[in-house]
Amino acid sequence: MKKTLILLLIWVVTLHSEAYGQKQFTFKDGKFKIVQFTDIHWMPNSANSSQTTTTIQSVLKSEMPDLAILTGDIVTGDPALDGWKSVISIFENAKTPFTVTMGNHDPEHLIKDDMYDLLLKSPYYIGDKGPKDIMGMGNNVISIYNSKNDIAALLYCFDSNDYTPENNYGHYDWIHFNQIEWYRKQSTQFTQNNGGSPIPSLAFFHIPLLEYNNVVGRETTFGKKLESGVSSPTINSGLFNAFIDMQDVMGVFAGHDHNNDYIGMEYDIALGYGRVTGTDAYGSLERGGRIIEIFEGKPQFDTWIVTPSGNEDTYHYPSGITSFDEKTMTYLPAKNVKPKAQGVAYTYYEGKFKMTNQVTSGKKVKEGNMRNFSIKEAPIKDHFGYDFRTQIKIPEKGVYRFYTISDDGSKLFIDGQEIVDNDGGHSSRRREGKVALDAGFHDLQVLYYEDYMGQELEVGFSSRDILETSLPDEILYIPEKIAPKDDN
Repeated sequence: MKKTLILLLIWVVTLHSEAYGQKQFTFKDGKFKIVQFTDIHWMPNSANSSQTTTTIQSVLKSEMPDLAILTGDIVTGDPALDGWKSVISIFENAKTPFTVTMGNHDPEHLIKDDMYDLLLKSPYYIGDKGPKDIMGMGNNVISIYNSKNDIAALLYCFDSNDYTPENNYGHYDWIHFNQIEWYRKQSTQFTQNNGGSPIPSLAFFHIPLLEYNNVVGRETTFGKKLESGVSSPTINSGLFNAFIDMQDVMGVFAGHDHNNDYIGMEYDIALGYGRVTGTDAYGSLERGGRIIEIFEGKPQFDTWIVTPSGNEDTYHYPSGITSFDEKTMTYLPAKNVKPKAQGVAYTYYEGKFKMTNQVTSGKKVKEGNMRNFSIKEAPIKDHFGYDFRTQIKIPEKGVYRFYTISDDGSKLFIDGQEIVDNDGGHSSRRREGKVALDAGFHDLQVLYYEDYMGQELEVGFSSRDILETSLPDEILYIPEKIAPKDDN
């Protein structure tokens, strides 16, 4: 009997340590998969709750995530305690670890202390009530370890709170300064422990940031925007600025706006919505979840929406290229050339240009070859232009994003097609475009001009597997005439 009790005690302690807040998450085969469920809006006495359960179970079964993150508005009806027990049981039955961030509607039905007291009893709940001396509850950071048992990724969970105490500050509350200070301290310590290198991180909370407005309509934004706006706070708390300062957060994922599921880039940080999950929540989108798959040792992730009907297209961070691009874009064939000398051919002109199409009509001063795109050798500071030509060796078939940063105007062409339009007189500015390319050589041309006051040119690219970089010397070749096709 005594031996049986000891074994039972060992089993309980093991279960608690493996599936409770002490669980150590690790990358599996270089990947870690997260599912975000948002706006479950569980109504304990609603007949629709069974359909919500089916949605969650379907996603968990098809994706088998390592962790589920519930980003708020989870139980929005009474008796709320019964509702929370029902939601928790879904993840316990699936044996899926999960964590929770609060939404604005959750504390309307049950105080946060009671919610977390219940959550902490589950052997599959990850996290705790969070620091007592900062705003909200459940502010936590979850570590993911690599094969060497080092922390290789972080998941920051914030309480975005609920409503403003005074109407003149808008309707929805925000993530407050002491929460941001907590994040900065955590991030600083993790970075210091990692030899000064920021650890790739993601952030999760319910109410979207004000900056979500900025990515609407951008070429790099993907997904559905069916809401009339973004239901963010009107106060900018500075959290996004903190993410930029700390240089660790790759992506932010929120809920709250049920008819939005888009994701876009703001200063190299992805701002994304989850997919509404609950049948009793408003909105016309098919219920489901968002998958985020991060990669060991890389500041990269893939993300897609999954529903009982199947998976939607994948968004690749940080390139912003999607599987929809890869399936639908027309691929430009490689040139049948075999250039031998690396570099860029250029022709230098002088004149008062206002657009790039005027450059080659200017006074031709000199021509030659250089290692890469550069305007540093221009003999005068103003009123000049360049026609750069090279053949770029694309390593593998795929969709590529090219950019120029220039002062003043620039345009980039590949195989005669305009890809980047950064034309006209302006101070330093970035513009980009994407193109589908077969592996091999492609003609690349850049037209650039400098009018007056400041001069700059940078040319770069990225792909789903290449982090953004200026074009490296080793893939640029002096153009040669097209070689005759091989008979075989």
